[in-house]
Amino acid sequence: MKNLYLIFVCSVATMGGLMFGFDVAIISGAVPFIQEYFGWNELQLGWGVSSLLVGAIVGAFVSGPLSDRFGRRWLMLAVSLFFAVSCAGTAMAESSTFFIAMRLLGGISVGSVSVLAPMYVAEIAPMKVRGRLVSVYQLLITFGILVSYFINYSLHDVANNWRWMFASGIVPSVLYFVGLIFIPESPRWLFVKGEKDRAKRILDGMLGSEEASREVAQIGQSVEVVASSAAGSSGWAMLSNPAHRKVLFVGFLLAVLVQMCGINTVIDYAPKILQEAGVEMKNALLQTSFIGIINFLATFFAIWLIEKLGRRKLYIVGSIAMMVTHGLLAGSFHFGLHPMVTLCCLLLFIASFAAFIGPVFWTLVSEIFPNAIRGKGVAFASFTQWIFNFLVILLFPVIFKSFGGVFSFLFFAVMCLIQLLVVYFMVPETKGKSLEEIENFWK
Repeated sequence: MKNLYLIFVCSVATMGGLMFGFDVAIISGAVPFIQEYFGWNELQLGWGVSSLLVGAIVGAFVSGPLSDRFGRRWLMLAVSLFFAVSCAGTAMAESSTFFIAMRLLGGISVGSVSVLAPMYVAEIAPMKVRGRLVSVYQLLITFGILVSYFINYSLHDVANNWRWMFASGIVPSVLYFVGLIFIPESPRWLFVKGEKDRAKRILDGMLGSEEASREVAQIGQSVEVVASSAAGSSGWAMLSNPAHRKVLFVGFLLAVLVQMCGINTVIDYAPKILQEAGVEMKNALLQTSFIGIINFLATFFAIWLIEKLGRRKLYIVGSIAMMVTHGLLAGSFHFGLHPMVTLCCLLLFIASFAAFIGPVFWTLVSEIFPNAIRGKGVAFASFTQWIFNFLVILLFPVIFKSFGGVFSFLFFAVMCLIQLLVVYFMVPETKGKSLEEIENFWK
């Protein structure tokens, strides 16, 4: 029963990943229709798509400190309501201004949940399966992307189809809100706030009395260290502590490079890339669904391996695989190969990211930061990756049109090489370690 309860709680928390994936990817099928409806040029289109990411930057920035103050669960409840309102608002938009405003609100939700969901699961899960449970968050992201692709394809001939695409997100938003009502607060957050008995009861219900006692002892030691080292520091100022600089720098690099590898250009602009390769719009939407399927299925591979091989090895293999597939994509555009070659290269790239990088990134950033700054540290990493996500998505249509696929994909290949070097030389293995043991590594 305890295992079932733990699985239920983690499943509800990771549903935020479904909303994340849906909100990020639903725009891909709507791009040609909203561009025509609002009369946007390429730069305006880039802003229309990437405006969600500006909201995500804000959401990621504020959610960490707010969750440290008010708790993880209450903030996730508020975020689920923002999801529903933003889906309804974009569906009803009559002007570019209102559409962008609702995309910004949706982005605040996405940015917040990108901090809250993996952090909550990492704080509540046993260390032996923590990687797998946090990886489920990435699985739900890929499932949300897949669902949005199928919705886009099924609605391609429907009148006002882009409105229905966005409106369909209301249903999972409401289900997410209802599920959150039945889960507890993070026991680590409660412990830090002095509610030790309540934290112990929640851990007992999740892990059993013996394992819960061990967790409480480790958390207690960590909190004592935090109390002594944080004297005189509060809020974001704690990030400036010299003891935290190395882990913050590593988190920053991981966050920058996970976006500069080009994953979200494929997620958001796959139909546009395929059209440039010679595929008709209807077929481009159908083939984009294949990308969603591979993205979803390959994530199971990562969940299976993350506790066997560890985070670091998966990241290294994934970086090499993505670098190679970007090179193949550049070659397919350079030699004007058949569109099916381009599709196959995109599928290989997506499989490489989903099987090795996607789940591991969110697992690592939820694990590596010390208890004293976990909320702010995860927010910092998430905030950083949303900034670079925004820049890549904003500029990709212009760069792709001006310089072509060869330059675009060779650039992403170089970024994958840099990511490989950073992980090889700077990132520790966190498999099989408690959050407090990982914290000791940085000391």
